Amino acid sequence: MRVLVTGGQGYLGSAVCHALRAAGHQVAVLSRRTGVDVRDRNGVADLVKATRPDAVCHLAGLTRARDSFADPLTYFDVNVGGTLNVLLALDRAVPFVLASSSIVYGGQHTGPLREDLPVSPQSPYAAAKVAAEQVVAAHTATGAVGGVVLRCFNVSGAVGGVGDADTARIIPNVLRAITGELPHVTLNGDGSAMRDFVHVADAAHAVVNAIGRARPGRSQTYNIASGTGTSMAAIIKAAEGVTGKRVPVKHNPPAPEPPLLVADISKARASLGWEPRSSGIDRILTDAWAAWPPA
Repeated sequence: MRVLVTGGQGYLGSAVCHALRAAGHQVAVLSRRTGVDVRDRNGVADLVKATRPDAVCHLAGLTRARDSFADPLTYFDVNVGGTLNVLLALDRAVPFVLASSSIVYGGQHTGPLREDLPVSPQSPYAAAKVAAEQVVAAHTATGAVGGVVLRCFNVSGAVGGVGDADTARIIPNVLRAITGELPHVTLNGDGSAMRDFVHVADAAHAVVNAIGRARPGRSQTYNIASGTGTSMAAIIKAAEGVTGKRVPVKHNPPAPEPPLLVADISKARASLGWEPRSSGIDRILTDAWAAWPPA
């Protein structure tokens, strides 16, 4: 199968390409580094025409919620307009897997987050992700593609020596503090807020599995996560255990943030035949540390 991966040279994209090739698929990559921006409708159309993919994994996009407040139009242009450009370039009903985010849930829910809960975007980035999901669902309803939306939680770890370089995320910042690139890691309150972390290898395998479950006319949405919560304080402790080094920490006053954001992954387990096998926090940190510093 020929699979087009947008954002294929990014953090998740490189892991997806690795998993696709390991499964015997041919991979074509669309990214700014290869000379095509998803905002370039003609460039996207030309690449899709030349590639004639049997499936598309659409991973390209901007991902920083805080930055999106300063430049919401660019976030919608890339994350929504880019999704439309790829969809409109397709001339046959192929599987289309969209990497979305847990950020669409907002912070109003308690307990494990299920896919049927109402979305509550609280940033332009989150709103753009919701809009991209709806665009895929609308195209799928017409039979134009077989759309699958994967709401990824906190993707972490490393595959093939490629780790996460995003300094807006906790684990890269913990490693930066360990190596002296940061004076300390900043935690809100006592660091008891819990989040759901999933290894990038597990997220990549979910993308590959989703290709085979796509059906034109029936849009599907799945949470991709570990299904367990890890506190910020526990990440600090685990990182010290994995690296053998102290993590300097600065505690800020408690912030108004959800105390718990954890996924219900029963639907993905049942329908995708998928399991987060590498998503223990020690394994995530071990692989991230081995790949540090990121290229």
